[in-house]
Amino acid sequence: MPTVPNPAESGVAAGGLGVGRGLFYLIVAGIAWGTAGAAAALVFRDSDMGPVSLSFWRCAGGFVLLLAARGATRLASPRASAARLSTARVADAEPVRRRVRRILVTGVALAVFQTAYFASVEATGLAVGTVVTMGSGPVLIALGARLTLGERLGHGGVVAVLGALTGLVVLVLGDEGGGGATVRPAGVVWGLVSAAAYAAMTLLTRRWGRSGTADSSDTTVWAFAVVSLCLLPLAAAEGLVPHTADPARAAVYLLYIAAVPTAVAYALYFAGAAVVRSATVSVIMLLEPVGAAVIAVALLGEDLTAATVAGTALMLAAVTGLAVAETRGAVAQRRGATVEGRVSL
Repeated sequence: MPTVPNPAESGVAAGGLGVGRGLFYLIVAGIAWGTAGAAAALVFRDSDMGPVSLSFWRCAGGFVLLLAARGATRLASPRASAARLSTARVADAEPVRRRVRRILVTGVALAVFQTAYFASVEATGLAVGTVVTMGSGPVLIALGARLTLGERLGHGGVVAVLGALTGLVVLVLGDEGGGGATVRPAGVVWGLVSAAAYAAMTLLTRRWGRSGTADSSDTTVWAFAVVSLCLLPLAAAEGLVPHTADPARAAVYLLYIAAVPTAVAYALYFAGAAVVRSATVSVIMLLEPVGAAVIAVALLGEDLTAATVAGTALMLAAVTGLAVAETRGAVAQRRGATVEGRVSL
């Protein structure tokens, strides 16, 4: 009898998502995340909205949009019926208690990740907060993947991670010459808390993806509901409704943040993170500060400096190298599984 390869080992998820498409999803998600900072800056410029309130509306809006998209997809076409059947089988394979625990854990991790990052930026500034959070994230994920998932980074992966971290530091701190960045312990602690929550979210998503019983779209929708409930009391204390001279413009900015870098990006992130190695996910997500730097230069009128070019080039090279290695590894695994199946006939 032919053997049936494990979906996680053959590079294809239970829902049929391959590693190549998963990498594409992650790249799009990283680029979309990079636009969130610029949109948030416009909201802060035109209103008195605080960061926690912005996070609440971002997640609450993302939840509503994702829920509406799921309902529309179910009525869209005969192809959606097959997708619904596959999703139902995945959901049926997972006990209800485990499903609820998975959604709650993901939602809490996402809430801590976002809120702690904003707290880090508020305490020690954007440059240091971003370096601590985004810089320590790949390290924590690589260590966690090795200890909990048995994923080996390899020499090429180590070089790519180091190159990406170097590029991030150059990109964010390269223009802070003369000691402009101030490091405050509270901000560093919040950054590490944010990175730890992000690492936990990524590692758990990968573990559940390996089991083949977790529905990533289901996780995304209801995790945002959990995040919204967690942030609601804090956002209410900060002020839910902003004061602005142009409410329509502020509403457009908020709608964009809820739709593109939230509903679309996180849906793609959770789907891709379920089939791609955790360390690779962490490096690809460094496209977020790259995208932010490009937007700052192209749309916000900031100067194109040597640090911007060098940091962006290093990080894009690292992302490209890991993506190519990940795709080749998935192809090799599929070929090996095919040969094994033929031999066992």
